[in-house]
Amino acid sequence: MDLYSYFRSSASFRVRIALALKGLPYDYRGVHLVRNEQLDAPYAAISPQRLVPLLQDGEATLTQSLAIIEYLDETHPEPALLPRDPLGRARVRSLALDIACEIHPLNNLRVLRYLVKELGASEDAKNAWYRHWVESGLEVVERRLADDAATGTFCHGDTPTMADCVLVPQIFNAQRFHCRLDHVPTVMRVFEACMARPAFQAAQPSSCPDAEA
Repeated sequence: MDLYSYFRSSASFRVRIALALKGLPYDYRGVHLVRNEQLDAPYAAISPQRLVPLLQDGEATLTQSLAIIEYLDETHPEPALLPRDPLGRARVRSLALDIACEIHPLNNLRVLRYLVKELGASEDAKNAWYRHWVESGLEVVERRLADDAATGTFCHGDTPTMADCVLVPQIFNAQRFHCRLDHVPTVMRVFEACMARPAFQAAQPSSCPDAEA
């Protein structure tokens, strides 16, 4: 398998965690988003969205991090990243989407660039925008994790799931932008439990071949 990734891309980070949890080998293909390498013709030819991550598995080409994770879970079932029961699967997907759909799209690189270059937002205004959506979005996740008996060591029970694959990169980004996190103690407890696992450590941005390239 080949994974097209950028070390600071939280969506790519999600897939790297899933691959590490399953112990699946892959070749890392760096796509530097800040240098706009995603717009270059060779990459655009295989990625209509011109985004990362992109996973090539033999003849198959897959995009969108959650779709990739579910594909990996179906083709390599152990360890499972989605629960076996329908209600558990729905809860894990819902938690993942609370971050992947409600927080991340408002704060990815394209949006931040548009705020500055097209709307004339200052650096302070851009960062205030980022912090607002991350802090308020994580508060929703906190309420769900704190109030649900299904929460265990991790987002759902005592083994990592797709929800944890999505949560951890968002916390990395929150820390990078100096977001307030003291209002989400359950979220941070789960984050620390994840980061105690070697798979999460191996997938983090500083471990990527293109880190600070």
